Amino acid sequence: MTYSDGSLFHCTECFHEWTPEDMEAATESVKVLDSNGNELFDGDDVTVIKDLRVKGSSMVVKRGTRARGIRLSSDDPTHVQVRIEGQTLFLMTDFLKK
Repeated sequence: MTYSDGSLFHCTECFHEWTPEDMEAATESVKVLDSNGNELFDGDDVTVIKDLRVKGSSMVVKRGTRARGIRLSSDDPTHVQVRIEGQTLFLMTDFLKK
C-alpha cells in the first residue's frame, strides 16, 4: 500500500518514505561475472583456471580444481567464497569459470 505525493513515495503500513531515484538504485544490481563473462550466482559450481598460491600458507590450488556451492561476497563483486580441501577461501572471479 503506497502512495505518491509528487516527489516522495509513502508506505501506509510502515511509514517508510523514498524517492524514485532510490527505487532505480535498488533495482540496479551488480552482476558477478566469471573469466568467460558468465554470470555467477550463489550455489554455482566453478573451476579454477590457473594454479593459485594461497597467501600465508604452503597450499596451492591447482588448475582444474572444482569448487561446489560458491557464495558471492556482498562487499566486493570480484571475489567469491569457496571451500577447497576443507578450507574457506576467497578467490577472484578472474581465475574461475562456470
